[in-house]
Amino acid sequence: MATIRNLKIKTSTCKRLVKEFHSYEKEVEREAAKTADMKEKGADPHDLKQQENVLAESRMMIPDCLKRLEAALADLKGTLLDAELEEANQKEGPEIDDARSTIAEVEQFFQTAED
Repeated sequence: MATIRNLKIKTSTCKRLVKEFHSYEKEVEREAAKTADMKEKGADPHDLKQQENVLAESRMMIPDCLKRLEAALADLKGTLLDAELEEANQKEGPEIDDARSTIAEVEQFFQTAED
């Protein structure tokens, strides 16, 4: 039963990290637009430098988020394998199905992110 609980947690973690990644992408777009706007309007150099730092920090979060997502995916796969072995009589179930679909979604996400 503890394995099923861990499976739910790991599945939720993967889903949250995908959402977080998309959030960081949107933030980078928003901050890049703001920086470009400030350059066009001839903003104060100090303010512009601060905005560029904000943009750089946002960009740094994307690779970090991808690394955490890769680790969470590997963790989820291992936990799913444990759950399948432990619950040999129960190969199917909402938690196991959800984990499998999440793994497929995250792997698809990585394929599209590489392109």
